[in-house]
Amino acid sequence: MGFGGKEPITRRALLGGAAAGMIGLAMRAGAGGARPSAKPPNIVFILADDLGYADVSCYGRPDLSTPNIGRIAAQGVRFLQAYANSAVCTATRTALITGRYQYRLRLGLEEPLRDNPDVGLPSEHPTLPSLLKKAGYSTTLVGKWHLGFLPKFGPLKSGYDHFYGFRSGALDYFSHTIGGKEDLWDDDVAIHQAGYLPDIPVSPDD
Repeated sequence: MGFGGKEPITRRALLGGAAAGMIGLAMRAGAGGARPSAKPPNIVFILADDLGYADVSCYGRPDLSTPNIGRIAAQGVRFLQAYANSAVCTATRTALITGRYQYRLRLGLEEPLRDNPDVGLPSEHPTLPSLLKKAGYSTTLVGKWHLGFLPKFGPLKSGYDHFYGFRSGALDYFSHTIGGKEDLWDDDVAIHQAGYLPDIPVSPDD
């Protein structure tokens, strides 16, 4: 349905507008009101499962200090009003990466997403990272994917240049396993690394 008698908005146009808006907001915040630089700004998007609005200090948590998150918020863009599109993981991620109501895709109906090789985010579907790549960005996902499993689905098939993390819905941070199976990946290569997962550097140079 269109607005004001105009033609209907397509999902491709919606995703394109969302990507352009994110870039524009980041450029405005990074430039501090000055004219934007020739180099596009970095965009860091953090998605945390089960995180409440006031669970970080920059959103009013009085008894917990999160200075690094606060620094990102102070130097970037902080959103103050929003609705959660879903209360569960895979559906939330489906909507965010596609810009669509999650239940329009079979993937958005699967919660929790199990080891079904036929359910995932189709590689041909436009995504926020794929549109950012067209705008000249390099894209990397670190952490949780949970939108389908190899060989049909994965971050590298949906717009990301690089991926370091796990594909399932949960992971033991010490053994890097779920259900007794290891699930730690560097791009599309399964890897084994010792240590507490949040403390492991993404690459040897980090």
